[in-house]
Amino acid sequence: MVRAAMSGEGRRPDETWRDEAEQRRFADEAWAIPSYILSGMLAYGGIGWLLGKWLGIAALFPIGLVFGLLFAMYLVYLRHGR
Repeated sequence: MVRAAMSGEGRRPDETWRDEAEQRRFADEAWAIPSYILSGMLAYGGIGWLLGKWLGIAALFPIGLVFGLLFAMYLVYLRHGR
């Protein structure tokens, strides 16, 4: 009885595929959100760090981090929040 429930017997093959596709899509979207946030902070924080070193203004690094975080959150809202 347990083997039949775990193997998906009694389900049509297209239902199993649909469930797996939905799970994969959900996992892809779940990984996209922290990826946007981390990449935004890294990219704009790195740009702020480089500009801060070049111009001698130490405050550009945290400004870049905050701007990258805000921009990434805006992109997450555009993609997943509407």
